[in-house]
Amino acid sequence: MSDSPPRVSRTRDERRLLASTLVGTTIEWYDFFIYAQAASLVFAPHFFAPLSQDAPGVASLLSLATIGISFLFRPLGAVIAGRFGDRLGRKAMLVMTLIMMGSATALIGLLPTYAQIGVGAPILLIVLRIVQGFSAGGEWGGAALMAVEHAPRGKRGYFGAYPQTGVPLGLILATGVLWVISSSTSEEQFNAWGWRIPFLLSVVLIVFGYLVRRLVEESPVFQEMLERKAHSSAPLSELFRTNTRNVVLSALIFVANNAAGYLVIAYFLSYGKTLGLARPTVLLATIVGAVGWLVFTIYAGALSDRIGRVRTFQIGYAAVFAWMLPMFLMMETGSGVMFALAIVVLSFGIGLSYGPMSAMYAEMFPAKVRYSGVSIGYAFGAILGGAFAPTIAEALTQATGSAYAVGAYIMVLSVISLLAATAVREPRDTDLSA
Repeated sequence: MSDSPPRVSRTRDERRLLASTLVGTTIEWYDFFIYAQAASLVFAPHFFAPLSQDAPGVASLLSLATIGISFLFRPLGAVIAGRFGDRLGRKAMLVMTLIMMGSATALIGLLPTYAQIGVGAPILLIVLRIVQGFSAGGEWGGAALMAVEHAPRGKRGYFGAYPQTGVPLGLILATGVLWVISSSTSEEQFNAWGWRIPFLLSVVLIVFGYLVRRLVEESPVFQEMLERKAHSSAPLSELFRTNTRNVVLSALIFVANNAAGYLVIAYFLSYGKTLGLARPTVLLATIVGAVGWLVFTIYAGALSDRIGRVRTFQIGYAAVFAWMLPMFLMMETGSGVMFALAIVVLSFGIGLSYGPMSAMYAEMFPAKVRYSGVSIGYAFGAILGGAFAPTIAEALTQATGSAYAVGAYIMVLSVISLLAATAVREPRDTDLSA
């Protein structure tokens, strides 16, 4: 069988598919990132009040650390979603993870603070963050495979870039909402109740995402697997028996990209404040950088169809490595324009090392363990990369008094990820059929 369905009437189905993966991942990452940004801006005094008064630096580190806690549960979400996604289909798991993520996000917006219920507040916050992490672990693999497995040969990189753009779009949406609220409220109003609004808006987004995803048919590769009864009775055990090397490589490939991405998502918000930039200015700079991230991600997906996945990753990581120290030099000028421009240039390397990921990972695994393989590799890469990157970056800044140590940290990770990508035999045009 061909690894892509007939071309007849594909145009409308393609648009529907790409819209589904794009909308769904955007909403999921909006939920995930709104937490990361709130943790950087306001969670320390609300949920770690005693430390915030006595040791504000430690409170900030703890608040940022709660971002990373959720990543520890992403592999569990990847395992469970991967197992049932390989058995029951990508679509069912995408709907389930969407609802889980949105529900947890909305409940965070309703949480009482430490001043109201004491130590129960941070405990409940962490529990809901764990639910977000579990959901995110199952989300990405399903969305990536829905896009790549539907794609015609020769356009997998381009199709696979669409669920990838959910990250910068989710960041634009999350940061844009925070910017509007921050710009239209006083400091006291924002800290008292304004920060809750972005979390509560998730209810509206979740309904919209659910309605869009209902319109998409199941992946043609999974349909073929059902017809052949070829899905494994134990896909996870088979995955590690036959594909351990690719799981490890896929995790290491993602490490530097995820760490650099979480500088943009969370760390730069607190770093901008230390440079004396106003919160709306830093939020606007983040939005501008996220737009660059979006553009370069789409470009990278299409580029990888022409020059190969491995070469595109190599260019991306070389760019991240080369830009780290000049980036912080620009930021330390204290200019909002230079701060934004520095993030935009960084987004070139981030985009080129993110856009081809869906296609490359899908091509690295056989169909019957593909959902498990890509989800678990992605989840472990996120733990090693972005989970505690904002916390590590903040700790390095506090310890050294300079952000250049953060640049060196990302440079080391870039070398690791570049070597991992280079170790992959170019997978472009691999047959994806079952």
